[in-house]
Amino acid sequence: MTCQTYSLFVLSVIMIYFGRFGNSLILAQLQNDIDLLKADFNSSHSDVADGGPIFTEKLINWTERNEKRIILSQIVSMYLEMLENTDKSKAHVRHISEELYTLKNSLPDGLKKVKDLTDLAKLQMSDLKIQRKAVNELFSVLQKLVEISPSSKRKRSQSQRRCKC
Repeated sequence: MTCQTYSLFVLSVIMIYFGRFGNSLILAQLQNDIDLLKADFNSSHSDVADGGPIFTEKLINWTERNEKRIILSQIVSMYLEMLENTDKSKAHVRHISEELYTLKNSLPDGLKKVKDLTDLAKLQMSDLKIQRKAVNELFSVLQKLVEISPSSKRKRSQSQRRCKC
């Protein structure tokens, strides 16, 4: 896959994944719009290949459906931010933006989860007050972790099969 097709690939994955486009005719029209957008951004420039892809490589690590919703919602937001500064008088820009806004509106929970992750990354863990609060919550966090741990689910289901009470 060439660097020029990354945008199309990511957008296609997003839209197909969320069931927005079952009709290949709509996807083909969107591909034409993206080709026009590539021309607007001169995406055939040699520096596009520098450093590899920016979105598609990140999608590899997100495997669960809910995880994908989180990362894809963030990617959609980034595309919308990029398109905010483009010429909206062009039909292809408006069409792509409209489709992305529709997708964004179908992903409200993903955006909230991204905000939660961002807020966690901003926490100053060297702050004594934050540390106190964290210590107070540690047992509850560990309980949640044990509840979702794959090994605890496996042990529980195995013990239920053995016991014929």
